[in-house]
Formats: sequence, structure tokens, C-alpha cells
Amino acid sequence: MKKIGIGLLALAALLGSASFALFYTHAGQDFLFSQGAAQMASVDIETFDGLEAMVCGSSSPLPSATRAQACIMVRAGEQMFVVDAGSGSASVLALNRVPLQHLKGVLLTHFHSDHIADLWGVNLNSWVAGRPQPLLVIGPPGVDRVVSGANIMYSQDHAYRVAHHGSDLLPPELGILRPQPIPLGLFFDYDGLAITAFPVDHSPIEPAYGYRFEYKGRSIVITGDTIVTDELAAAADGVDVLFTDALSQDLVEGIAGAADAMGMANRAQVLLDVLDYHASTESLGELDDRIELGQMILYHLVPPPLNGVTEQIFRRGLPSDAVISYDGMRVRLPADSEAIEIR
Repeated sequence: MKKIGIGLLALAALLGSASFALFYTHAGQDFLFSQGAAQMASVDIETFDGLEAMVCGSSSPLPSATRAQACIMVRAGEQMFVVDAGSGSASVLALNRVPLQHLKGVLLTHFHSDHIADLWGVNLNSWVAGRPQPLLVIGPPGVDRVVSGANIMYSQDHAYRVAHHGSDLLPPELGILRPQPIPLGLFFDYDGLAITAFPVDHSPIEPAYGYRFEYKGRSIVITGDTIVTDELAAAADGVDVLFTDALSQDLVEGIAGAADAMGMANRAQVLLDVLDYHASTESLGELDDRIELGQMILYHLVPPPLNGVTEQIFRRGLPSDAVISYDGMRVRLPADSEAIEIR
């Protein structure tokens, strides 16, 4: 037993020396870094036969330390679109190694700041990744003003990047956003992927769109910001996955009441004002009863749940199987199947 004990002590000492060498010497640090550098530099090049979505922003304007603002990535084969680009979403896409060289366009549901704030970040990251055409910014009438403003605001940034890296690496014409206003209805039908814009009610914000994606027998609807309407129910009926705006009236009213009690009447009123133009959890439960739906996934959370207690309050009124999303969550819909894979 004494020999075994001495052996274990020797092994522990050896492991301790090895750990010291790895963490506290230049050679050890370089070795450890080399093991992770390839993963840090790589992108997700895995091919998938079906429709895939990733949540690249699950928060609303109400702040969250762990969530970016509204953004959903949709990929069908090598075709990729992003729906909205709220603050922080470009970093979520990069951290999750999304192959942005395939990005064809950003679809905007409407022009609130929490849906467009990271538009240039998505443009820059996909330009650097080697996107072979200018990035389209697709949306309701008025999208040209958003794009024009972004191009002007970041014109010096654009010039600096080209001057530093060279036009061979960063062709200047590929770093300029291009607007594409679209009407309601089917506006994209290529290589098996069909995208339809439908009206949503985010009054007084008009126009506001939601989008339905269909590919190889699978479908996804992304609502943007809206209350539940007959038009939304028609667009979502029969869909495999519904990504929907969601508001907890109990949480919003509770925060507003606390703000008012602390003398912050303006903040309280702003919070109460949002109650009438987002989909309440109760109305989403009623929607689930009205339509055929594979899976409801909540994003643009008003407010984002901060802990287990607030999540349970948020779930009041929802279908029991509704999923509260988080940034980086992926959903895969294999072609010509009924499977829904949530990672």
C-alpha cells in the first residue's frame, strides 16, 4: 500500500509539473493555443439536405447580457438568408462559425432599430468571408432609405478597409449594400427555395412583413414583430416551425409597476405601450389551438427571461411544448421528412 501511495504522489507531481509547463511556459501556451486555433478560424461547412435555421438574436430592445437582438439565419443547401440584424447578431453568427460567404441577403421585417442595428456588421463579416456578390437588403417599401443611410454612415469605414487590405482581397463593389424593396407575396423562387412575404400587424409601424420559407417539403415561418392576426394564422398554418415574437404581459406589467413606484414614469409608460403591438403568450396559445403547427419557437422575447422564475412566468398561456429560444440554437428539418431536430 505504501508503494502505491508513493506512486500516486509521484504521478500527481508529474501531472502537476505537466500542467505548470502547459499553462505557465511559452511553449506550453503555444501548444494549447495551436489545438484551438484551427477551430477558431474555421466555419461550419457541413452540408445538410434540408432546411436549417439558427437563432442569431433572441432578445428585444429590453436588454439581456446573453442575447443579441432579433435575428434568424435560414439556410437551404448553399443558399442563406438572415431575417433582421439586431444589435449583437453579427457576433453571434461569427461565434457560431456560420459560413457567411453563402449569404445572399438580409430580409428586414420592419425598420425598428433592434432589427437593423447590426446590418453593417453582417455586411462586413460576409464581405471579408468572400461573399461573391453585393449583399442584398430585402424588405418592405422604405428599405432603400435604410440602405442609403447605412452606406453613407459607413462610407469611411468601407474606404479604410479597402485601403488597408487592398481591392483584390476586398473588392469595393461587394462591400456596398444594395436595397431590394419587395411587395407582399412570393418574391424568391430559385433552386428549390421559395420565400413569401406576408403582412403582419405591428401598428403603428407600417408596412411590416413576416416571411415563409419552403424547401424540399419543409417550411419555416418567421413573424418579426406582430400581434396574432388572421393573416399570421393563414401564413403559419401547416408550417413545420414557427419562429414568433412573444411577450409576457405579466412580466411587462410587473416591471412597469416597479419602474413607476421608483419614480420612473416615462420608462413605465414606454413598457406599457409595447403591450399592444407584440404577440402575447396567451394569444400564442390560442393560435396553436387554431392551426396545424409542427413546433412553436419563441424569439424576440419581451422581456427576455433572466432566470428560472421569470421563465416560468413567461410560459403562462403558452402551448406546453413551445420552445423559448436562445442565441445559437439550431433547428434542422431534413428534406421530405417530418423530423424536427433542435440543437
